[in-house]
Amino acid sequence: MSAHRSPFPVRWLAAGGAAVVAGIIGVALLLQTGGSACAAPPSTTTKTGKATFYDLAGTSGNCSLEPPADDLYVALGPSQYSEGAACGAYLDVTGPKGKVRVKVFDSCPECAAGHLDLSRTAFKKIGAEIDGIIPIKYKLVKNPPVPAPISVRVKEGASQYWFAARIDHHANLLSSVQVASSGRGFTKAQRTDFNYWIIDSGAGPGPFKIKITDVYGKTSTVSGIKMNPGTVQKTAVRASSASSSSSLSASSPEPATSPKKPAASPSKQPATKASRSAPASAAPPSSPAASAPAALPATASASAAAAPLLESTPTDPAAEAAALDLTAAEPAPNRC
Repeated sequence: MSAHRSPFPVRWLAAGGAAVVAGIIGVALLLQTGGSACAAPPSTTTKTGKATFYDLAGTSGNCSLEPPADDLYVALGPSQYSEGAACGAYLDVTGPKGKVRVKVFDSCPECAAGHLDLSRTAFKKIGAEIDGIIPIKYKLVKNPPVPAPISVRVKEGASQYWFAARIDHHANLLSSVQVASSGRGFTKAQRTDFNYWIIDSGAGPGPFKIKITDVYGKTSTVSGIKMNPGTVQKTAVRASSASSSSSLSASSPEPATSPKKPAASPSKQPATKASRSAPASAAPPSSPAASAPAALPATASASAAAAPLLESTPTDPAAEAAALDLTAAEPAPNRC
């Protein structure tokens, strides 16, 4: 299991005047199997669903990323957030008014698969804000252009004895991160659900060489990463244009634009606070226990069968009828 995290925020969706809380605890492990080049990458086929919107309220999302400069981001439900495996990927989302590209930035604990919770800015590009909920089609983007080269942020509390770093601007979904320093060989880091890659035994004092591999088998290596907790260190490597292997040193580090407060312990991640879209007449209830309908079905077990990342799992016949190719994965690379 990943590191313990602080309680999630409660987001409320009004439907027919009643608040509905929906949770999926399915865990997608497809991308946490060591980054085998022979594993089928996630599907990029078009899927159907619905979208709502929310505001960050001055905080960051569960992916621990700085908000995109264009304010175009999305929060995914547990089965598609995949314990952080979806962080940093991009989706093309089409609604009644057009299409928008959004970065996976946050989790939406009560969102079922196919329910995308967009930033208000992104929602308004494809639908009318007053509607609150709109039908959409969406798909994962392969090799999207990114606004900046790969960056690395070493987490507060990290030392030569405990390594934790966040990777950003990697374009595609990541399958593995490996770290080397001070003459040591590469050590595989473990992903957390708040999008940091951790080596519990540490990786030395640095500087570090970090090799990232995406789900399509493309690797990029950055070097010169310093043990400088809380600082975003930019590199010259652009993931979307990287070849099978590239290595460039990090540029001078710059302070993060939205630095996080140090966690109470290395394994604890700060909670996200956000507000969700809902009709103006519907006020959020004071607590989940007081508002959850008694007839709600039990949530899925955490030990339920794993589903491919970003693949929708219909929860009722109507959703199943509306779904478009929700289970297909891209063919495995021929080199397997």
